[in-house]
Amino acid sequence: MIGGVGARISCLRLSYSAETPLLRPHFLSFHFHLRSSRLCSTSCSSSGNNNEKEKVIVISGPTGAGKSKLALQLAKRLNGEIISADSVQVYRGLDVGSAKPSLNERKEVPHHLVDILHPSEDYSVGQFFTDARQATRDVLNAGRVPIVVGGTGLYLRWFIYGKPDVPKASREIASEVYSELADLERVGDWDAAVQLVIKAGDPSVQLLAANDWYRLRRRLEIIKSSGSPTSAFQVPYDSFREKLDGHATDLLEIKSSVDGLQEDKSKILDYEFLCFFLSTQRLDLYRSIDFRCEDMLAGADGILSEASWLLDLGLLPNSNSATRAIGYRQAMDYLLYCREQDGQSSARDFYTFLSAFQKVSRNFAKKQLTWFRNEHIYQWIDASKPMEKVLKFIYDSYHDENGYLKVPKSLAMNKNASNRKEEIELKAYRTKNRQFIRYEDCSDVLDWMRRAERERSLSIC
Repeated sequence: MIGGVGARISCLRLSYSAETPLLRPHFLSFHFHLRSSRLCSTSCSSSGNNNEKEKVIVISGPTGAGKSKLALQLAKRLNGEIISADSVQVYRGLDVGSAKPSLNERKEVPHHLVDILHPSEDYSVGQFFTDARQATRDVLNAGRVPIVVGGTGLYLRWFIYGKPDVPKASREIASEVYSELADLERVGDWDAAVQLVIKAGDPSVQLLAANDWYRLRRRLEIIKSSGSPTSAFQVPYDSFREKLDGHATDLLEIKSSVDGLQEDKSKILDYEFLCFFLSTQRLDLYRSIDFRCEDMLAGADGILSEASWLLDLGLLPNSNSATRAIGYRQAMDYLLYCREQDGQSSARDFYTFLSAFQKVSRNFAKKQLTWFRNEHIYQWIDASKPMEKVLKFIYDSYHDENGYLKVPKSLAMNKNASNRKEEIELKAYRTKNRQFIRYEDCSDVLDWMRRAERERSLSIC
């Protein structure tokens, strides 16, 4: 623990070779200081030839697909720097659950937007847009290649297409909003707070995640600043989709929609974005995620340790951005239950928690797949293919004079919904753990929880 903010290092490492498929779980951590940056406007100008836009690589994929490993190797070949588009990696101390790159990896390749906030702080898509666009500008100005990596869909959508021109609240309005909601937040009356904002003019707040006080305050600030709800402001992505949909109708007749997309996007986007989505068959992905969840619980420095630290900070599950994160919320709920039992937990309770953790992680990956199927700017790549071949294709794409190469069939991943056979297999899918199988397999974890609770009780006394 350093200055009240812990930096833990997971001991799990996996060997790597060029022919190793990309689908491998790995997670390590450390602190990295974000270099100071200037504010960036929505439209970041290019510094080179006015007729040639600067290139930015974007790599996304569902949780556990291997995108971070791919990006690291790609950055080494292209003299690149990595900009994280992960909503959890921004937090210090949340290392295992966010699968942060290791200290050595961040020494090899500079990383941006990692470990920039304390877990008690909120972070929004608007803040990410500003930070990520500025980091991109800094990397390009340094003569290097920006590689944006992450699976947070809304972050990447705003990063690529731009953010809505929503007014920023003045100090007076921000203070007024804080005062209006402070008492309700203090007593935890979320429903009453939502009704207050609905009456103010934004009925869509009822769709917010419960206890998302940061976004609720922001919605009320927008109403008070502009007199309109957030829905009144045009989202740049929607405008792009409208143009694309109209363009694609004609392109279907000549079967060249992909080429048309590349031509259309180059006219309206700030950079030449080369976007790739890394995935694999859902059955393989689900197995990888289940194993990854197990790995996160192994050892004394796993996600339970980090969740315990969050509780010790006075944070509660689902109370802010960090504690709503998948894995941390479930781990904090489980630990709160154990603390009520003086640190005791049965093996049955542990396996119930593990199963819930794995299920919510698989569901999140499914949502990511659904989201990115509608993001036509991405080319889908099969994560089970050899890394060397995937690296070569993206490297060649970056250096291609036209700025675009189509993924060869040997590497391509079909982004459409699963076929009937796979759907049947998915319905029959059952988790098969490789570490936690018998009741006694979790004894070390249960012993750790008992010791941790004793130490916590003694520190309180």
